[in-house]
Amino acid sequence: MNWILLVIAGLFEVAFASCLGKAKETTGIISTYWMLGFFVCLSVSMFLLYKVTQVLPIGTAYAVWTGIGAVGTVLVGIFVFKEPAGFWRLFFLMTLISSIIGLKFVSSH
Repeated sequence: MNWILLVIAGLFEVAFASCLGKAKETTGIISTYWMLGFFVCLSVSMFLLYKVTQVLPIGTAYAVWTGIGAVGTVLVGIFVFKEPAGFWRLFFLMTLISSIIGLKFVSSH
């Protein structure tokens, strides 16, 4: 269950980073709404990370959380914000995903 919560926390990290990207693209009240979304997603993500670190090793939990956030944010950047998806960017994205999976398998919990 803690690994599921950690994945959800990572997805909320992707959401708060994405909200920042959308806030940058907008102005006025729309930008304010995106910033509100940022703070809500940030709060949920941090709370869930806090909860899982009560059981999982903090180093592993934090690395997986940031990894999910990084991978997800890069994918959102590529598909939503039309950022480039060159060979090396995708190659290193795959190595990051492999590292996240590896940490899950070597974790003691």
